[in-house]
Amino acid sequence: MTPSIIQMTGAVLFAIAILHTFSTKFFEHLAHARPTHAGLWHLLGEVEVVFGFWAMILILFMFAVEGQGAAIAYLDSRNFTEPMFVFAIMVIAGTRPILQFAQLGVRGVARLLPLPGALAFYLTTLSLVPLLGSFITEPAAMTLAALILRDRYFARGLSTRLRYVTLGVLFVNISIGGTLTSFAAPPVLMVAGKWHWDMMHMMTTIGWKAALAVGVNALCATWLFRRELAQLAFGKGEAAHGKVPAAMIVLHLLFLVAVVVFAHHPSVFMGLFLFFLGVAHAYQHYQDRLILREGLLVAFFLAGLVVLGGQQQWWLQPVLLSMSSDAVFFGTTLLTAITDNAALTYLGSLVDGLSDAFKYALVTGAVTGGGLTIIANAPNPAGIAILRGHFEDEAVHPLGLLLAAVPPTVVAILAFRLL
Repeated sequence: MTPSIIQMTGAVLFAIAILHTFSTKFFEHLAHARPTHAGLWHLLGEVEVVFGFWAMILILFMFAVEGQGAAIAYLDSRNFTEPMFVFAIMVIAGTRPILQFAQLGVRGVARLLPLPGALAFYLTTLSLVPLLGSFITEPAAMTLAALILRDRYFARGLSTRLRYVTLGVLFVNISIGGTLTSFAAPPVLMVAGKWHWDMMHMMTTIGWKAALAVGVNALCATWLFRRELAQLAFGKGEAAHGKVPAAMIVLHLLFLVAVVVFAHHPSVFMGLFLFFLGVAHAYQHYQDRLILREGLLVAFFLAGLVVLGGQQQWWLQPVLLSMSSDAVFFGTTLLTAITDNAALTYLGSLVDGLSDAFKYALVTGAVTGGGLTIIANAPNPAGIAILRGHFEDEAVHPLGLLLAAVPPTVVAILAFRLL
């Protein structure tokens, strides 16, 4: 097909946005070197702003070329449910009651391991919490894991190498750890209904392999940095705030579960979220600062990805469908690094008559590459938003993330291709 001028412009802006994500550290450096316009450089250095900014450029271009009606019609045709859901689930999952409950569970499992406290807690956080993403959704699991790692480890001045390795393992494990069920990982959700993939199918064909890879990745990271982790003081007096009553924890869990259950109905889960904000305000003494800013930035990032991504089907689909079932796994893994993995599986779901081998390769390839970049998987921006304050210049270098994510990605490849 011959692409329209809007499609070609969308592809160019998409490429520019990807390059921009690799340049955020440069803009943060400019903010310190040239304080006169530090506000502008800080804005362009916010990785969560990147895709929203270039999506705005695309819409302005559509206004100029095709008129207001066409531009608004295009925006109305986009589905912004996922950005809204990620925003709501991030804020709820990031509250003190939910975080204390999660840490209690992680601590209980960690005590069963024959390892020192800091090592056992680290290993459990990187393995158990990503697998919970199969039930409480990946964005919620990412939020919980990132907050636990931030407070327990990143705030203690970890080495740069350990910070990047932790981030790479976390992103990969979250991406593959949501495949135990058919409703939690966006790449699986896009195809589960049409291909009749239920929980039993996911558990027996993909889930157990993913769980094994998650465990291996977490264990390798723990062993590799065992000396540095063992040096961390890890006492019982960790909590910086008072304990939350059990009733308040149960209430927050109910809000979390309700939002997850109605994840595909924004009018319902946003209503629940607004009610939650009222409850959180009424019981402020049981709350830390709600991560509203971080959640809104992540939602803006994902919304920009939705707008820009809608103009990429004209070249993505032919590339994807020209591959054999063997090649599609590796092709999808690489393509996931430059576009959201759910978009790739969605394109595959539009085609009838695909073989079971092709379907398996498409989905496993999409989740395997979900940790390579910030745009590879929808929950990744949430992790960046929470943890980036502990990196140099408060920016995560995309190349550093890519290099750190390659080893756990290789483990996932081996699990999905050889087992």
